[in-house]
Amino acid sequence: MSVLRSLHARPIVDSRGEWTLEVRAESAQGIVAWASVPQGKSVGSYEAASVEVKQAIENVHEIIAPALIGTDVTRQAEIDSRMREIDGTENKSKLGANAMLGVSLAAARLAAHENHLHLWQYIRALYGDAKQAPPPRLFVNMINGGLHAGNGLQFQEYMVIPKQENIWDAAQKCALLYGALRAQIKKELGNSSINVGDEGGFAPAVSDDQEPFRMFDEVLRSLKLRDAFDFGLDAAANSITARDGLGALYRQMRQTCGLWYLEDPFGEEEFSLFAELQRELGDSLLVTGDDLTVTNVKRMQAAHENKSCRGVIIKPNQIGTLTETLEAVRAARTWGWFVVVSHRSGETNDDFIADLAWAAGADGIKLGAPARGERTAKYNRLMEIESQVKQ
Repeated sequence: MSVLRSLHARPIVDSRGEWTLEVRAESAQGIVAWASVPQGKSVGSYEAASVEVKQAIENVHEIIAPALIGTDVTRQAEIDSRMREIDGTENKSKLGANAMLGVSLAAARLAAHENHLHLWQYIRALYGDAKQAPPPRLFVNMINGGLHAGNGLQFQEYMVIPKQENIWDAAQKCALLYGALRAQIKKELGNSSINVGDEGGFAPAVSDDQEPFRMFDEVLRSLKLRDAFDFGLDAAANSITARDGLGALYRQMRQTCGLWYLEDPFGEEEFSLFAELQRELGDSLLVTGDDLTVTNVKRMQAAHENKSCRGVIIKPNQIGTLTETLEAVRAARTWGWFVVVSHRSGETNDDFIADLAWAAGADGIKLGAPARGERTAKYNRLMEIESQVKQ
């Protein structure tokens, strides 16, 4: 039995220069594993609640650790269930989803080490599906807007999605595009427009919400790669104040820009508007929930019953434990939904979600641009996993 001997939390800085926490777990055998917790800026109202970092650290040391020390670290469901029981709230507001997630992910990584398994192998065993799925498609945020940038774009993420055969091939094409897009933006708009947003994508000084897709199209055609990519948009409509005309704009983007993937086109309560758009464009447009569904099976069930979407974003910090994250993936699969594991805008160098996406057979993964260390750590981990699978 691999017994948990200690838990220690400390404050660290995330990619936006804001404080979050890292949790280190140690076994009785002296093996140590860690996990750090990302944070979002565009946060849905129904996400599990995080607490102030100082409080989260105190909760790990004073409440969670005494309750879990001596537990078999391979009993992931028991560890997560015990924390939920101690918390006792619907949204994890007592212990904090950030404190709980740090412990949950650190315990999983420690258990993988104790069992001499790659993390993705261990998570796959927890998930309960031994099949080797195709690698997740890369959803690459090349241009930032909305709350993630200081430009005139109202939408948050303009993405390219390579039609890949493998992660290495996809990453190579995306890195090539990133460099070419930088040069094109600089040529058209000058040096001041090659700044980047929170997720590493460029933040050009434009206000036409369709302009980024024109840029993608032009650069990809110059590279002779247009047919190798689909286009995607995270509208993050919860953060948009003037929402009139959004549906018509999405329909136009589908027709003129070749939009294939659309995330959070409306607010978090607008199940019927999601459903109307999904019903009209569902065969040609992948409508996906994020703030609508928040990795919460109850919210996902409501979206399923309303036929609001056929894709879902999975973010562990929206729900607070690995066990509940995997439950959300299983639920999505029962409805035939497209599953996209996602980072947050305030990230750390922890690459856990790369292993999660691979282990759960996710259809896609959002990591931001192929730039900035907290993003590239996850791209590099995906390529490393791919090489491990081939061995």
